[in-house]
Amino acid sequence: MAYSDFRLSEILTTFDLKLHEISGFFADTPEQEYSELLKTILQESVDLAISINTEKARSEMIITPILLEVRRNLNYEISLFSGVDFNVDQQQGLNGFCDFMISLSQEQLFITAPVVTLVETKNENLKLGLGQCVAEMVAAQLFNHRKGNMIKTIYGVVTIGTIWQFLQLEDDIISIDLSEYYIKDLPKILGILVRAIVQNSNFLVK
Repeated sequence: MAYSDFRLSEILTTFDLKLHEISGFFADTPEQEYSELLKTILQESVDLAISINTEKARSEMIITPILLEVRRNLNYEISLFSGVDFNVDQQQGLNGFCDFMISLSQEQLFITAPVVTLVETKNENLKLGLGQCVAEMVAAQLFNHRKGNMIKTIYGVVTIGTIWQFLQLEDDIISIDLSEYYIKDLPKILGILVRAIVQNSNFLVK
């Protein structure tokens, strides 16, 4: 198996996770203003990516610029990975490629402290990506435990670029925000991503 093979019910059973479905779980997160650079990029690219309507276009034209904005906002003290091979435990199916991952380290050559995993879902259906995202979050949690990283909370994102859904894994509890955030809610999307990292900032690896 690999991350993409997991369905939500399967990953919950396999790793004995407790599921909390909460509407508006991240609703109180402060918004994060964004730069004129990102504003210009998205003005030029969002409609184009929607028209092209491929995963590659959405990834390159919408998702990547947003994640780079998060990295800029945090003074480049985090690392961003795209299409990275993240093999943690092949026997448990925790292996394969991750669409995007944010690590609490400036080290860009390899992952040292994963804190956010992001899945670009297929067929514009966020629900289809939940199982894969949770599997990657479990792998990140296990990776950190084995490395001695004292990171308590792992965050997950499922997106098609124009719509975003957020998850949180703490101990054995997976919380899924049933609310969906649209590209027009970009300050909220950025706020959730920045908070996910800042809350773990004590564990930044220098």
